[in-house]
Amino acid sequence: MAVAVVLGAFGAHGLRERVTPRALEIWETAARYQIYHALGLIALSLVAVRSVRPRAVRTAGLAFGIGTLLFSGSLYGYVLTEVAFLPRLTPIGGLAFMVGWVAFAFSARET
Repeated sequence: MAVAVVLGAFGAHGLRERVTPRALEIWETAARYQIYHALGLIALSLVAVRSVRPRAVRTAGLAFGIGTLLFSGSLYGYVLTEVAFLPRLTPIGGLAFMVGWVAFAFSARET
């Protein structure tokens, strides 16, 4: 969460004069999704202490981590470097986020 806040602030204050408005939107999307999934990890930790499905908890946590690296990381990297292949990783990160939320839901089931 702290990294997301720092990167969000960097985008708002450090990049505003250096990148295009579209690139700044991309940066903000990366920071927003990183924050959402950091909150998801916090919620997952609360579920984990009561879950009877440790494998689902681990899967959700791993998927959120991979999703953050691939989704947010690829967008941050693209804004900073303009390397054309980086946005191709973004949907894979989005898929990892989806896997994470499904595993989260499964880990929270009582039966």
